[in-house]
Amino acid sequence: MTAPNTHVLAGVVSTTAAGERLVFVPRRVLEVGTEIVLGVLVPPVIAVPLLIPILGIALGTGSWAILWAALGLIALAITVVVPTVVFMKLTEAVRWIEFRPHGSTKQLVIAYFLRSSTVAAADLQRVVLSERFRAGQRKSLEVVLHTRGGKVACKPGTLGPMSRVGAEALLDWLTSQLSPVGIAVEHRTEIDRNFVCPDEWYSEAGLAALWQVSASEVDALVVRHGIDTYTFTPRAAALSSPTKTITVYDPAGAHDVAEELRRKRAMSPRSTANRAHHTREKRGVGCPTG
Repeated sequence: MTAPNTHVLAGVVSTTAAGERLVFVPRRVLEVGTEIVLGVLVPPVIAVPLLIPILGIALGTGSWAILWAALGLIALAITVVVPTVVFMKLTEAVRWIEFRPHGSTKQLVIAYFLRSSTVAAADLQRVVLSERFRAGQRKSLEVVLHTRGGKVACKPGTLGPMSRVGAEALLDWLTSQLSPVGIAVEHRTEIDRNFVCPDEWYSEAGLAALWQVSASEVDALVVRHGIDTYTFTPRAAALSSPTKTITVYDPAGAHDVAEELRRKRAMSPRSTANRAHHTREKRGVGCPTG
């Protein structure tokens, strides 16, 4: 029986008699049900564009065999393929990790849906907290354990609260559990830089929120770091106010500046001495300026 914490990681971090638990899938039955429902919806969604021309052929030729064959394949996918895929996915999904014992982690117990395993702290090389962003929105968050035997990727459940927690809070908690035993915790940010201009670029207010600065500081930072901009007339104002323009800012460059500002804040005297190592990865190319 676990006792949930009441701080910012409530629902994600809990305390048991054996140690501290990091929860990825809080409700096993709910997660299984969600995966099955989503899986059942996929074949019809894919099949609908194909069924329309098949239905047209059947109506034109009077032969309904091809339509029944297509419906049979859909039924087969729902009854056989979907459960198999869901089972394989959940078999490798991590429900929670428990850091044992309290105060000084000697081992990690990893609970899957159908089994569990134990990793000695001595066999754990490092832990990476990986975030993936697109257009300023976090698309995924996972904790990756790098052990002597390989990697264990731990992803939040579909409805789990971990996907909504702040990376800094989770990073600090992981560091508090592992730094006493000399295990490095890294924060890695991966940004999808293939953006559509201009709808997915940042507004001035969006930049201020991303950089955690006031709106009056945005212009100076944009100039200093050479952030690409795009100025356009919104469609809604094209007829009524053709001279009205909006300037938006390249998300790729914006994230680079956000990472730099975050590192500077982490190195400030107010940061803790055991701040985790931060790294980042880049992917793709941003949109050209207008």
